Amino acid sequence: MELTVYLAGQIHDNWRDELKRLAEERKLPLHFVSPQTDHERSDNIGEAILGKQPNSLYKDETASKINNFRTQVLMEKADIVITLFGESYKQWNTAMDASQAIALNKPTIIIRPESLIHPLKELSEKANVTVETIEQALDVIQYIYE
Repeated sequence: MELTVYLAGQIHDNWRDELKRLAEERKLPLHFVSPQTDHERSDNIGEAILGKQPNSLYKDETASKINNFRTQVLMEKADIVITLFGESYKQWNTAMDASQAIALNKPTIIIRPESLIHPLKELSEKANVTVETIEQALDVIQYIYE
């Protein structure tokens, strides 16, 4: 049984590639989808589709609507949502994606370091499982197949 896993979280490092590599090593039958990880493409998609916008507010608004549409479609098709909160970046999109997954009643795993226990306490309480590493998130998924 192949499961589709939506990987929400910051797009500034290779955590998704590492998680996919580890899942492949474990031979877990998983298919991964995610937000647009090309930051420039994500920021400019509104103008790419709808044309030049009059100012940065409208540029961001059009891009956000299209990115939110993409996220909604992929997340609704996902069997599991993994959200990774790191320490290096503001995590607004990750928090939004985690909240959306929980609202959609998607099985949700939050990955967050110990330093973010307090700021993420309410969100962690709503998620199905909260862990500290991508390996632990895969342990949770691997348990499904036992």
